[in-house]
Amino acid sequence: MANVAIASLNPESSRDEVNTGLKAAYRKEMADTLSDILAATYRLTVKSHVYHWNVVGPIFKPIHELTEEHYNALFGATDIIAERIRALGYLAPVNFDGTKTFAPAKSEIDHASALEMVKDLIADHEQASRDARQAAAKAGENDDMVTEDMLTERLSFHEKACWMLRATIAN
Repeated sequence: MANVAIASLNPESSRDEVNTGLKAAYRKEMADTLSDILAATYRLTVKSHVYHWNVVGPIFKPIHELTEEHYNALFGATDIIAERIRALGYLAPVNFDGTKTFAPAKSEIDHASALEMVKDLIADHEQASRDARQAAAKAGENDDMVTEDMLTERLSFHEKACWMLRATIAN
């Protein structure tokens, strides 16, 4: 009885036992891609939060409020992405050795203006948009509508974030 209980605490990926109509090789490739997207989402969450705390200047309030909206939405997205990895039959990433690189270095913040912070966030959201678009296209080519829809939603968020950040710093 104790062995059964202990075994149930050890997560396993189901790999080829998943039979939902998606090829095993595709599921592995997409799980890896989504793991990269998940890590990038965490990095952007943390960076948005750090900028939220440290932004100063005449446009403090709109950036402070917008970054709060963004980091909350991004954190929620991490769960959705991780759950999709699990549904594909793989473990969500559990190695957080690289988390110290998730936040910008103190030296990057010390002299960063609000404008520089926003431009940095725009660049990250643009990269996230490109990554989501590419992964969504791959999902579509493999009849993985669930992943494609999830990535389309992520793409929509990142493109809107770019627009709002750009509008905040427009002349």
